[in-house]
Amino acid sequence: MNPRPTLLCLYARSRGLPGAATALAVLLIANSWIAGWVIDRPLFERTSGVPLFVLLPILTAAITVGSLHSPSVELDRCAPLPWWRWRAAHILTATTASCCLGLAAPNAAYGFGAETAIRGVLGFTGLACAGAVLLGARLSWAPPMVYGLGVLLAAPRTPGGAAAVWAWSMQPGAQSAPWVTAGALFVGGVALVTVRGPARARGH
Repeated sequence: MNPRPTLLCLYARSRGLPGAATALAVLLIANSWIAGWVIDRPLFERTSGVPLFVLLPILTAAITVGSLHSPSVELDRCAPLPWWRWRAAHILTATTASCCLGLAAPNAAYGFGAETAIRGVLGFTGLACAGAVLLGARLSWAPPMVYGLGVLLAAPRTPGGAAAVWAWSMQPGAQSAPWVTAGALFVGGVALVTVRGPARARGH
């Protein structure tokens, strides 16, 4: 006789968490290998690996927050569960796993490496959470993608100054301003999606 699935298992299946976890693991392992290969190439500039440390957190955030999507919103609304707690645990657990795996990112020139990747995971996850509230979980990738690629193209080559705030994702080293900005985005975004839920899934 097969055991009855637990509530946690049902939740994980309904959100496609096994697939999301597999995608995160494959993405981070591939990024670690590709970044190491790019950084070691003598024909590339010293900062050629920087885009990888920006794109990795964007994709990670898209996978994490996108997994909040539920194909059975009406059924979820009927369940007498504190959904805000489930959403908070969902995002915090996935983000923690992403940050831990991000420690495997190799160090590039000018201070880009695991620290930059972890900071990016936090900031872009916050942006994706806000995007989920506005656009829905399936389109939550749009705000971090638009912002991240825009900053990648527009950020000045010299770090610091005002760019440490608006171009926080492209700042190397352990500067405090980029960390404060990314942390504020993460806390604000997670709080927003926890309380309100993704668009078209409110009322939980």
